[in-house]
Amino acid sequence: MNKAAILMGSKNDFSVVKPCYDTLIKFGIEVDIRVMSAHRSPDTVADFARNAAQNGYQVLIAAAGKAAHLAGVAAGHTILPVIGIPVKSSTLDGLDSLLSVVQMPSGVPVATVAINGAENAAILAAQIMALSCRELAAKLIKYKAEMRAKTTRDNAALQQELEKQE
Repeated sequence: MNKAAILMGSKNDFSVVKPCYDTLIKFGIEVDIRVMSAHRSPDTVADFARNAAQNGYQVLIAAAGKAAHLAGVAAGHTILPVIGIPVKSSTLDGLDSLLSVVQMPSGVPVATVAINGAENAAILAAQIMALSCRELAAKLIKYKAEMRAKTTRDNAALQQELEKQE
């Protein structure tokens, strides 16, 4: 069974994280969501990350705003892939979070998605897990085909609208 953890720096981040959760569930991935802070509960983050692999997790996803150190702290305590979701904050419109997540030192990688890019975090996690799961890979292939088909339909509809205007 594929299993991911979503870590949030604050319960307030759930509205940003929900598309990640929903997408993982759609792909049949077991998900646990936890609130833990790199600054307010650093021992909790370290313990969770240290034990994540033996607890069956394959990928950790960490969402945090402002200083946004959650993904980096988790990555410092595990060999699992960690995906950071920079959360848009009121301070610098999320740029502060993005820079905090993306500026990791050598040896402590964190894959980073766009500010509030929760759905892409889920898809990246699924793609990582699909490397060793044919069933999940098949779901991703179908998902990508559906995206292509929608784009084709949207283009055809636009072309029809443009022809009517001529």
